[in-house]
Amino acid sequence: MKNKLFFYASYALIVVFAMLFLFFGNMIASRNMIIGTMPEEFRPIVERARVAQILDVLEDDVDFFWGGLLTKTILFEAELMSGDERGRIVRAWQAIPEEFFGIETPVEDGDRILITQQGDEWYFENHIRANYIIFLGAAFIALLLIFGRTKGLSTLLSLGFTCVAVFAVFIPAILSGMNIYLSAIIVCTFIVVITLFLLNGVNKKSIAAIIGCLGGVLAAGLLTLLMNNLMRLTGLTGQETIQLVWLTTENPIDLNALIFAGILIGAVGAIMDVALSLSSALHELKLNAKDMSFIQLYKSGITIGKDVIGATTNTLVLAYIGGSLTVILLMTTQTFSANELFNSQYVIVEFMQALIGTMGLILAMPLTALVCAALFTGKKVI
Repeated sequence: MKNKLFFYASYALIVVFAMLFLFFGNMIASRNMIIGTMPEEFRPIVERARVAQILDVLEDDVDFFWGGLLTKTILFEAELMSGDERGRIVRAWQAIPEEFFGIETPVEDGDRILITQQGDEWYFENHIRANYIIFLGAAFIALLLIFGRTKGLSTLLSLGFTCVAVFAVFIPAILSGMNIYLSAIIVCTFIVVITLFLLNGVNKKSIAAIIGCLGGVLAAGLLTLLMNNLMRLTGLTGQETIQLVWLTTENPIDLNALIFAGILIGAVGAIMDVALSLSSALHELKLNAKDMSFIQLYKSGITIGKDVIGATTNTLVLAYIGGSLTVILLMTTQTFSANELFNSQYVIVEFMQALIGTMGLILAMPLTALVCAALFTGKKVI
């Protein structure tokens, strides 16, 4: 009875702490946040709409300074579904250049789309796709609750807190000109502590996993700082980073700090997985073999950890490769030499993310095993 009471009380305290951290964290991080550098009068009006009727389809040669370009232009009527003029029928255009024939999807009757107003004209902006993601998210939640039950609910809570921490605390902190290095460390620590305590409760198993995970994250951060200095990175890895430089001249965003933050946030999930898997395995092992010594438990942790990091390393590296596959293909076709390709900052940073993230989870393994052996056997190691 006491154990259940402690579990529910600690669980409630963790949830309250997380909510308070996110509330006040967002309040502090958002104080000086840059919101929209474009003057309001120049911002385009974008509204949701439904295609009511296709009026005409034209194919013309459009003259540009580099020559003619065949363009398919679709004229259609659309009913506005948002804004002050909701319900109004407007005429809009969709222009598809020849090079995008067969790639860009022409609008059809009944399509739900976004249209933008430029002057007195409306133009097709994009198809509305968010509704399908909502349905997919609902299916994900249902499956998690059906098969995970209470553990699934804890997973949803921790996932929600993680997303809010990144998007409502960390991103505003960057846009407010706060220290990105410190912000990344605080947010990663919050994610690790809240996730592991929610999933496993406040106990020795969770504490061991937290210490091991934070050790691996710290090692990844130090390695990132070292490699940034050795390779003299500027953080200019693409057009997006150039736009970030232009975002504000008074307090420019530190692009190298973004590399640091990206590696930490990208690796923290995999490192948590290794630390928790190892901590859980050693906890069960100690429960069923109470006479195991500190050395025996530590050696068992190293043996188990070798198997855990093998699969997790592949998972992490493949995730980075998959996430950057399109850009790497583009750079490969446009780069004239292997030297140019493999020394470009974009490719180097991708390699850094994969290698340093993997090294972080590898280093987390012996630390987690050591802490587990100490906590589960009651032996002091310091």
